[in-house]
Amino acid sequence: QVQLVESGGGLVQPGGSLKLSCTFSELPRDDYIIGWFRQAPGKEREVVSCVSYSEGGLNYLDSVKGRFFLTRYSAQRIALLQMKFLTPEDTAVYYCAMARRTSCTPHLANYNYWGQGTQVTVSS
Repeated sequence: QVQLVESGGGLVQPGGSLKLSCTFSELPRDDYIIGWFRQAPGKEREVVSCVSYSEGGLNYLDSVKGRFFLTRYSAQRIALLQMKFLTPEDTAVYYCAMARRTSCTPHLANYNYWGQGTQVTVSS
């Protein structure tokens, strides 16, 4: 059972930046992807981004393209989500998840392991 832990959330003013980290307890022997999701109050969890070895970082939400950037460092067992020019609409609990597959997918059901989430609040 792979365990994932998110960190780096917090309160930031509109226009600010945050870097979220997702550390995982073990490195899968096969290829894997890391997905980032978020859930705002009263809304369903939605996919934000995904990073794979073959595809690099993909942003699924049009609203984050050009603002969110992903990297992963397998040797360090960590994935990063750099978020820039944040807006109040980005306020949510952010989750990272891992799937044992080679290509990114936006579907929550495809992910095998989930973190507990980290709160991001964008407010003045």
